[in-house]
Amino acid sequence: MRARIEDVAKAAGVSPKTVSRVLNNERSVREDTRQRILDAVRSLDYRPHPSARSLAANRSFLVALLYDNPSPSYMMEVQDGVLEACDAQRYSMMLQPLDATSPRFLEQVEKLISERRLDGLILTPPISDHADLLSCLREWGVPFACVAPRDRNCAGVVLDERRAACEMVVHLASLGHRRIGHIIGHPDHGASSWRLDGYRDGLEQCGLRYDHRLVVQGQFSFDSGVVATRTMLSLSSPPTAIFAANDDMAAGVIWAASEAGLVVPRDLSVCGFDDTPMSRQIWPSLTTIHQPCRDMGRIAANQLLRTIRDGEGAMVYAKFALCLRGSTGKVPDRTRRGSSARH
Repeated sequence: MRARIEDVAKAAGVSPKTVSRVLNNERSVREDTRQRILDAVRSLDYRPHPSARSLAANRSFLVALLYDNPSPSYMMEVQDGVLEACDAQRYSMMLQPLDATSPRFLEQVEKLISERRLDGLILTPPISDHADLLSCLREWGVPFACVAPRDRNCAGVVLDERRAACEMVVHLASLGHRRIGHIIGHPDHGASSWRLDGYRDGLEQCGLRYDHRLVVQGQFSFDSGVVATRTMLSLSSPPTAIFAANDDMAAGVIWAASEAGLVVPRDLSVCGFDDTPMSRQIWPSLTTIHQPCRDMGRIAANQLLRTIRDGEGAMVYAKFALCLRGSTGKVPDRTRRGSSARH
């Protein structure tokens, strides 16, 4: 026979209502009592019926991860982190792609919340920067948490992307690079402007001149990385290194370099941002900035669930690290001498 909540309550010496509070992560239970109930749940292999749990708590125990992002590698990492957090707290997650530029965007989100009876939302860029949506969610009283938002007056997780980008440019300069190109991310993403600012900070810190011809708009996609690289390599004085604002575009840089007959990193150093699994699967392996995307998804989900449970979550700062791999190297002596004469 499948164990019932009454069986758990009897084994733990408490009421079924107290068991229910523990299973719903409510904090109004003493720690020793909570532990006794959890031990009983494990020993009896108790699994609450989803419908009964939902009715008892007046919740759906379902949250949605909303995205409008062209980088599948990034979203897969974030999604895995969200699932990990939801599983740990016995929540379900649905993944919902949306077009944040659609005139029906707000209507679609409202319909999704209503029809699915969502307990809350996790927003990824650029949706996390959609001012009208954030305003509506606050007005509707719908809990939400954001990944990498411009406005940090909410629950979620961010990274100091400007400082990370600056450190990458300083690293490239330390290898002798003086003409360092940058491919900007999608214009609707806050991350794009932070990483561009960091690129400029790095140039200034190293005494290098900002050259607008070495800065090309991308879209956070592989194809946009290819197109941007072709543009930069067609210059009379092309870059010796290109810093793409994400790994997908950096992979496009490597592809376009090979198309042009260049060898990475001998002829062109390439680096990205995010440290997605793909960065370790291409050749040469990609120098990049480790953004703990999976951890960020997990943190954002935990802050959302904390908001649902306690009424308030926090904005958490994640840590980054430079991952130095095979796609960057020193500038050949002949290139260094030629570029120093121009700058």
